[in-house]
Amino acid sequence: MSSLDAVPGIVAITAVTVATLAIGTWGLRISRTTSDFMVASRSVNPRLNASAISGEYLSAASFLGVAGLVLAFGADMLWYPIGWTAGYLVLLVLVAAPLRRSGAYTLPDFAEARLASRPVRAMCSLLVVAIGWLYLLPQFQGAGITLRSAIGAPSWVGPVLVGVIVLANVTSGGMRSITFVQAFQYWLKLTALLVPLAVLLAVWLGDGSPGARGGGDAAWSAPLAGDGGGAGLYTTYSLILATFLGTMGLPHVVVRFYTNPDGRAARRTTLVVLALLGGFYLLPPVYGALGRAYAPEQTGPATDVIVLELPRLMLSGLGGEVLTGLVTAGAFAAFLSTASGLVIAVAGVLSQDVTSRGPRGRRIDGVTAFRLGAVLAVSVPVLTALAAPHVGVARVVGLAFAVAASTFGPLLLLGIWWWRLTDVGAIAGLVLGGLGSAVAVAHTLAGEPVGGWGGVLLAQPAAWTVPLAAAAMIAGSLLTPGRVPPHTRQLMVRLHAPEALGLDRA
Repeated sequence: MSSLDAVPGIVAITAVTVATLAIGTWGLRISRTTSDFMVASRSVNPRLNASAISGEYLSAASFLGVAGLVLAFGADMLWYPIGWTAGYLVLLVLVAAPLRRSGAYTLPDFAEARLASRPVRAMCSLLVVAIGWLYLLPQFQGAGITLRSAIGAPSWVGPVLVGVIVLANVTSGGMRSITFVQAFQYWLKLTALLVPLAVLLAVWLGDGSPGARGGGDAAWSAPLAGDGGGAGLYTTYSLILATFLGTMGLPHVVVRFYTNPDGRAARRTTLVVLALLGGFYLLPPVYGALGRAYAPEQTGPATDVIVLELPRLMLSGLGGEVLTGLVTAGAFAAFLSTASGLVIAVAGVLSQDVTSRGPRGRRIDGVTAFRLGAVLAVSVPVLTALAAPHVGVARVVGLAFAVAASTFGPLLLLGIWWWRLTDVGAIAGLVLGGLGSAVAVAHTLAGEPVGGWGGVLLAQPAAWTVPLAAAAMIAGSLLTPGRVPPHTRQLMVRLHAPEALGLDRA
């Protein structure tokens, strides 16, 4: 890549970095307390919170991965954006308002309040950190891919740069500061896809509306028309289950609902999020379809950058360079916003359970512990991304959803809606669901191929790990009825009582 070709990408990345740091610094003025850093003092209004949630939720997998998957595998991959959006519908109906009424700061807080068990809390803390790191990995990998494609930078530059920027923002202002940054980044990402797509569609029409090129066009455009069969059906349903239930278990998603003033605001926030996500997810599949027409030869990791390469492939000269700069800005914003939310969630848990104690057991103040937790939350996935740069972005995100669906999904649903859940049942389900999905993650990261149904079950584990975890929680709870906490009925009333009673204020 020539130095001239790199100019649009450098300008775009610099502009996003400056805007991110400037908005974060502005938010710093009103971040003072531990509550500001962890949940923005529970004072974020639904419209702002919905934009921030959408900004942090639309990750590297959404901005780059969906288009790449549609290019490589066709219409079957549309279940990813459908599931990622529909997950918020499940969250709206079953979880959002009760979880906010619980008054917790984090998922481990909720688990301990519901089950009165320190072991359950410890296990939830471990899972939050593991899921957070697993989800952070593709954000940093995507940053490396983007900077290499846009400006020809070495693959290590992206993870390090994003890590430093996120750490600066998170440690300076916490959730209060990041809320404004992520809201801005949602609208930037939407613009960065929408404007170039409008131009590219005009070019496509001017070229005579070319269709998909290469072999197997019919199979590419029709779901389950390839070599799917029974395995294809299983994969589809497992993916649906993972994305529908995994959303509620993602730590950076759940923590956002603690920032609403009350349960009613949490529901309104979710409704707006559904609209914002639905609008955004109409766009990446079109990039994948255009890629099938103009770059059908793209395979493997190259499919993840089709969004970045299409403008230059379809439009020569200054116009193509400007559009490349715009999509590069959106992609970089995607890494920053999602990584920021994940670091907030992981740092919040680490600050309560790991970094709150200094030498000789001395208690560290909440803000300092949070900042130390943020350093640890960023360092581990950055180092992992540098060591394993070639794992598919969307695939790792899909596995993070599967782990969340197999652990926190059943825990939240049963904890909120079934008063007989006990700590023994919760631990049994978390262990079985966590271990089952962890085997699938290890298989994917190791890259060792497994043939037949074994490979299918490991590639998409949710269809068997979610029922396994739920069954273990129910069976373990029914076998230990005496371990239902005495305060359970009172807490259940608080979780489900109408807002008019004022029981949701915390």
